[in-house]
Amino acid sequence: QAQLVESGGGLVQAGASLRLSCTASGHTFNIYLMGWFRQAPGKEREFVANIDWSGGTTKYAGSVEGRFTISRDNGKSTVFLQMNNLKPEDTGVYYCAAGPNKYDYWGQGTQVTVSS
Repeated sequence: QAQLVESGGGLVQAGASLRLSCTASGHTFNIYLMGWFRQAPGKEREFVANIDWSGGTTKYAGSVEGRFTISRDNGKSTVFLQMNNLKPEDTGVYYCAAGPNKYDYWGQGTQVTVSS
């Protein structure tokens, strides 16, 4: 079964950094658009960043641009999200997603908590 698994979340102080990873298995994702989303309790899931199949084109939500960097390693079927200067507003469950056009596949999520 096609699967995306996130890792790297945790509890950190404001201003700290984390790197999230998402590894794909059971299916080839190397030609798929891949993205990161996040959701805080009681709030809607929101877009964070995405990256095209080649890794040459990236997009970011305005709230994270300049602080977060998305990248991918197709040889390892993995996408990363480097998060710097974390703020309490970044707290939430982070999900990776992938698909040829729409996001057909989703991971289980990893919790990121930033204390103030």
